[in-house]
Amino acid sequence: MTHKLTSKFIEAQKPDPSKRLEFRDGLMPGLVLRVSKKGTKTFCLHKRVKGKMRRLTIGRFGVLTLSEARERVRQILYEIETGRFEDHTGIEVDKKPTLGDAIPEYIEKYAKIHNRDWQRKEARLGKFTGLLGKRIDEIKRADVVKACDKIQETAPVSTNRALAHLKHLMGWYVERGEIDASPISGMKPPFKEQSRERVLSDDELGALWAACETEGYPFGDCMKLLILSGQRRAEVAEMRWSELDLEKRLWTLPSQRAKNGKQHTVPITDDMLDVLRKVPRFLNSDFVFTTTGKSPISGFGRLKERLDRAMPEGTEPWINHDLRRTMSTNMAQLGVPQPVTEALLNHKTGVVSGVAAIYNVYSYADEKREALGAWSKHVMKLVRSENDAIKTEIAKASN
Repeated sequence: MTHKLTSKFIEAQKPDPSKRLEFRDGLMPGLVLRVSKKGTKTFCLHKRVKGKMRRLTIGRFGVLTLSEARERVRQILYEIETGRFEDHTGIEVDKKPTLGDAIPEYIEKYAKIHNRDWQRKEARLGKFTGLLGKRIDEIKRADVVKACDKIQETAPVSTNRALAHLKHLMGWYVERGEIDASPISGMKPPFKEQSRERVLSDDELGALWAACETEGYPFGDCMKLLILSGQRRAEVAEMRWSELDLEKRLWTLPSQRAKNGKQHTVPITDDMLDVLRKVPRFLNSDFVFTTTGKSPISGFGRLKERLDRAMPEGTEPWINHDLRRTMSTNMAQLGVPQPVTEALLNHKTGVVSGVAAIYNVYSYADEKREALGAWSKHVMKLVRSENDAIKTEIAKASN
């Protein structure tokens, strides 16, 4: 806010514990009084120098009088206008990073440490192309709204994800003291999402398995385990041999690879074991599904296109994550208790919550194995039906 500064006015200002206060002098252009959260009062100069907005710290009130601060600002403005101003003149230059600079720092110092899918987060933050050259302390809510409108034109759901990541980035910089407050705190997602309800039918599931048979290793076998285990795509695609105990029939997913950050155990059924035993092993590689031996498989977008072409005509759009819902839905029909299903999916739904969730360490080991066995039996029944249908079609064609 702009106010004609006086010594009496400055002395009367009280700190706001929630944010830093700034008062622009109505008499001397560019002179700003800052009052920190703790009450420190500092004179600054806000001025664009060589096309870049600079915040120059002049000195603290008490050490400098108001008249001395105005005189110092007048001298600096004269130096800027005459082209004799240099950054290193004994005046502290308060430089804040642009969003383009802030994103790599945030990814390196926070996301890579705490987020398994940090690359996706980095990609979504990069969608704010119009804000990358703007200083993070100069970004306004209106700027973010316009940027979200631009993203929403081509990727509505991604807009919500990108905004959520930007909110966290801004909050992280607030915690580090780089900015006083986030301009988008409390900003609601611009796109109203509808929860997915897609469940693959028995015919679709049988056709999908047949398509996976055609694909073979590595993608086809990976998708088979995705169907049989009900785990997340990344968790299956990045599976390691060191996580598998084939003798005890157990897959132990470490906490650093699990989405919720908790170690998870998945029973290995006979049909899952049959898939794993046929998988080729790369020399000196721990990855189960790989084409190089050095990294897990990728390129699921192209795989999805091939699988879609193999599905029955009229099949509604589906995504890999729908396979988890399909398993969950069928397990309910098979009489599996919901807590057991949730334990298998390693997914929190509020069935067990609060203090009870903290102390509910029972892993449902036997129940999970029995439930996954029932699901595997159901899938194999569909596979046999699909194979019989294919044989019938072949016989008809030969006659």
